[in-house]
This record gives sequence, C-alpha cells and structure tokens, in this order.
Amino acid sequence: MKVLRLGLLRGRLEIKQFLRQRESVVFTIFFPVMLLFIFGSVFKNTIAPGVTFSQYFVAGMIATGLVNSGFQQLAITIPMERDFGTLKRLHGTPMSPASYFIGKAILVTVSTVVQIALLMGFGAAMFGLDMPTSAAKWLRFAWLIVVGSACTTALGIAFSTVPKSGRGASAVVSPIVIILQFFSGVFFVFTQLPKWMQDFAAIFPLKWLTQGMRSVFLPDSFIQQEVAKSWEVGRTAIVLVVWTIIGITFSVKRFKWSNS
Repeated sequence: MKVLRLGLLRGRLEIKQFLRQRESVVFTIFFPVMLLFIFGSVFKNTIAPGVTFSQYFVAGMIATGLVNSGFQQLAITIPMERDFGTLKRLHGTPMSPASYFIGKAILVTVSTVVQIALLMGFGAAMFGLDMPTSAAKWLRFAWLIVVGSACTTALGIAFSTVPKSGRGASAVVSPIVIILQFFSGVFFVFTQLPKWMQDFAAIFPLKWLTQGMRSVFLPDSFIQQEVAKSWEVGRTAIVLVVWTIIGITFSVKRFKWSNS
C-alpha cells in the first residue's frame, strides 16, 4: 500500500511539473494534432471505398500518440532527470523504483487520454472520422489504450538507460520513433510499403497499435486492404503484452538513479 500511495503522490506531482513545461505540453499533446491538420489537409484522396487517407491517418496518429506520450516522452525526460540529479535525490527518500514507475504511468495515462480526445474530436470535425459504432469496438478501443499505454510506458522507462546523457536523449530517441512511424503505416498505407519494411515493422508494437486502431475507426470492409486480410486482434494483444513484459523486465533490471 505504501508503494501505491507514494506512486499516486508522485503521479500528481508529475502532472503538475508537466503542465509547467509548455514546450513538453505542446510537443507531446498538440504536435500530433498539428501533424493531423497538415497531412489531413494535404492528402484527401480515397484509398478504399468509403475511406479517405485523412481517416486512415487519424487512426495512425491515435496509435502514435501512445508512443509519443509513453515511450518517447519517458525515454527523453528520465535521462534529463538523471542528469539534473532529480533521481538521485529521490533515491534518498522512501520512494522505491516501483512508486516512481507508477507516477510516470499516471502521467502517461493522463496525457494520452487528453491527446486521444483531441485527435478524435479534431478528426471527426475536420476529416470525417467515424466513431466506433458497436460496444465491441469501444471495448477493443479501451483495451488497446490500456495495454498500449502500459507497453509504451514500460519500454520508455527501459530505453531511458540507453542515452548517455539527458542532453543527447532526444537525438537518440526521436529518430527511432520517426522511423517506426514511417515503417508502421502511420504516414503511408501499410500495404504499399516494401515487404521488408512490413516485416521489420511487425517486430515492434507501433505497427500493431496502428492496425488495432484501424480496426476500431475504419469500416470492416477495409480489412481487405490489410496484409493478412484480417485485423489480427488476438495477435495484436499478444505482441503488446510480450513487449510490455520485456519492457518491465528491463526496467526493473537496468533502471538506475544516477549516471555513476
């Protein structure tokens, strides 16, 4: 109970600190909305019966929003906190790594919910994004957010040990995210990518998150445009859970409070 209580307190503090950093708020929450406006305004062609590229892109941006809020944000900010001595000071308090992880997970959850709400609202108002029409799709949407957030949070904490310093963290993390976005069917229709890109993307969670979100927001007829001619919902869940376990394992084993 003490671990959870400290984690909740840390989560509240994380949210307050995040809101004070205007650059982080804009980049994490509003940048995907700006990308949606740009790409949605430029590419208006129909890619399948009843589906425009704008609608396809919204589904992909909702998925990549989980990666931005979880993996990218944590993999950059944690090394910075380590450099600033924040983690070293926390290490001298009763706070355990688990409580610290809970606090970060709360921040990711809140920022993700806000970002997704903005993308859905903007997508529906500007680009004709259709909301899920059945309870089954809403349920799928809910578990994709929960499992996807857990996965990206765990991987972000695990990857935070890779950058050698907080100053260089963005240069290490951001290119990885951008490359995976291109490979995973966010900026291009996935089946139009070279097969080697498809196979490479299938290793990582973002490809499955984008496919899962398409299964929620695009009509079932679009399933014929998928590589497997199926939404592969079960495989999506398995891949995300496996990566979550990998992330948690590496987070517990490799997390460090200081660079020394």
